[in-house]
Amino acid sequence: MRLFAAVVPPPAQLAELAREADRLAHLPDADRLRWTSRPGWHFTLAFMGEVDEELLPDLRARLGRAAHRTAPFPLRLHGGGHFGRAVLWTGAAGDLDELRLLAERADAAARRAGVPMDEHRRYQAHLTVARARGRTRADEVDLRPFVDALAGFEGTRWQVEELALIRSNLPGGGTPGAQSRYETVASWPLGAPG
Repeated sequence: MRLFAAVVPPPAQLAELAREADRLAHLPDADRLRWTSRPGWHFTLAFMGEVDEELLPDLRARLGRAAHRTAPFPLRLHGGGHFGRAVLWTGAAGDLDELRLLAERADAAARRAGVPMDEHRRYQAHLTVARARGRTRADEVDLRPFVDALAGFEGTRWQVEELALIRSNLPGGGTPGAQSRYETVASWPLGAPG
């Protein structure tokens, strides 16, 4: 199964972001973006890709220990940015050091459980809001106006209290615009025995 570790903002904070995304959807060229599915909004901590089922018991135990070693911490949705001309995202503010530490612990847990992980790089907190629709240069969109519009976005602070293991179900059938569906397969409270 295709898995990743994540922090999922609470419903009230996701509703704030939804209102902001609705505002962005009225900007010029917004129709050239594929807006991400709101039920799937999350901060990916460690993307694992396809994970063999026999690794799951050890992976779950190790992620539980990673959660146990991490105290709850404050976070809020904040501002925005982009990766090239392909991805528009909102960022995070608050205890980013603790968020990075949780990401590093989730990555290490996956590696120690035998999950082949991509090359380790410094974690950058981002929640993807939209992607360019196509894959060619002609499909590229100047995301700067969207980033500028997100610059003043400040979500309400919440306490991150859980690490989630999420399964990504890829869309089938080649339906244009279809998006992955996400389901939480396990979660662990932060700072509590795993």
